[in-house]
Amino acid sequence: MRFKKLWWGVTAGVTAVAVAAVAGVGVLTQQRYADLEHAPAYAVERPEPKIVPAGAEDGVDNAALAAELTRLAADPALGTLHGQVTDTVTGEVVWSESPDEPLLPASSTKILTAAAAMLELDPVHRLTTEVVAGDVPGSVVIRASGDVWLTEEQIDDLAEQVGQADTVFIDTSVWSGPALMEGWDAADIDGGYVAPMEPAMLHGARIGATEGDVPRSHTPALDVAQALADRVGADTVGEGSAPPGAEVLASTESEVLAERVEDMMVWSDNVMAEAIGREIAIHRGHEPSAEGATTATLEVLAEHGFDTTGVTLNDNSGLSTGNRIPPRLLDDILHTAATAEGEELRPILAALPVAGGTGTLMDRYQDMSGRGWVRAKTGTLTGTSALAGVVTADSGRVYSFGLLSNDSAILPARAALDNFASTIRES
Repeated sequence: MRFKKLWWGVTAGVTAVAVAAVAGVGVLTQQRYADLEHAPAYAVERPEPKIVPAGAEDGVDNAALAAELTRLAADPALGTLHGQVTDTVTGEVVWSESPDEPLLPASSTKILTAAAAMLELDPVHRLTTEVVAGDVPGSVVIRASGDVWLTEEQIDDLAEQVGQADTVFIDTSVWSGPALMEGWDAADIDGGYVAPMEPAMLHGARIGATEGDVPRSHTPALDVAQALADRVGADTVGEGSAPPGAEVLASTESEVLAERVEDMMVWSDNVMAEAIGREIAIHRGHEPSAEGATTATLEVLAEHGFDTTGVTLNDNSGLSTGNRIPPRLLDDILHTAATAEGEELRPILAALPVAGGTGTLMDRYQDMSGRGWVRAKTGTLTGTSALAGVVTADSGRVYSFGLLSNDSAILPARAALDNFASTIRES
C-alpha cells in the first residue's frame, strides 16, 4: 500500500471524527432545547459585491501583499534576508529578494532531505535490525541497519528472542565515512543536538531521556550492544562483523519511513535526518556516508526537475556551517507539494510544525495572526534563522515561502520572520 493511500485514509478518519463530534453536540443540543420557543431567524439581505482592487483576482491582491512584504523585509532585525513567496494557485512569485543567492540554511536543509526521501523511497519502508549467531559459540552479533530510533521495548523483544549469550558484538558496516560531519561542532554531542553517526542507537543516542535536546552518547552503537548484553547475561561487548550467512536469531523493525520523516521534520531531529540521508544513498547505490547521502539527495531532486544550482551540502540535517541553499529551492519544493502535481511530496506539508501548536513552532506565534495557519520548517544556528513552509491567507489562498536570514540575532530575526508569515495570513 502506498503511503498516499494511507495518508489520505488517516486524513479522512480525522475529518470523520471531527464531523462526528459536531454531530454529537447537535444531538445533545436538540435534546436539551427541543421545547424552547423562539422567533424566526433574523434575515439579512445579500450585500452588494465588495469592490475588488485593480489587478486583484477573486479578491486576492498580490500586488498589495508584495508591497507590504517588501516593507517588512527591510527590518534590520533580519540582517541579510533572501527569500521567495509564491501563490500556489496561480504559480505567481508574489515577492522575492535574491532568491537564487544561497545562504546558510540551518535546519531548513531537512526540507531537501524529506523531499528526496519521499521521491526516492517507499513511504512504508521499514529498517530491520537483526541479531545473528556469531562465529564463536555463545556469541551473537547485532547487524545494524541504520535504525537510530530503537527503543528499550525493542531491545527487550530482541533479548527474549535470543535467550542467553556470553558475548554481544555489533556490526556497523552498513554505514561508512566519518561519524562527525564537516562543519559540525563536537560540543553539540553533549549539547544534545547530534550524536556520532553510527547505524544503531537507542532513542537517537539520548542519555537518560527518549526525546528532546538532552546530552547524547559518544558511543551509540556500543550502547545498543550493551543494552542487549545486560538482558541476555553477556559479560563481553564489542564491535565485530556478522558472519556471512549466519543464522538469524532475532529481528526488530523500525517505524515506516513516512512516520520517521514526520518525526524528523516536526522536532528538527538532526540524527534522524542524517540516518534518512544514508537510507537514500544506499537505495541509489552510493557510499552510505555523509558525502554519499548529500550526493544522492541532490541527484534525486535534480531528476525530479528541481534546480539545485548554488546548493552546497555537507550534511542532510543542516547542522553544518558549510551548507548553502538558495531560498528559491526551498520555496519550489513546498510550492510543488501544494499543487496537484506534487502528490508524492504532499506528506511533507503535513509533517511541517504548526505555528503555536506543534514541534519547533509550539511556543511561537502565541499572539500572532499566523497561529494555527502557518506550517513551516524552522532553522537556527548562530547568526542564522530560517523559516520555510506554507500559509493559508485570510482570503483562502495558500502561499508557499522560503526565508533565510543570515548575520542576524536569533530571537529578533525569529520574531521578524513570524511577523512576515503572519502578514501573508492577513492578506
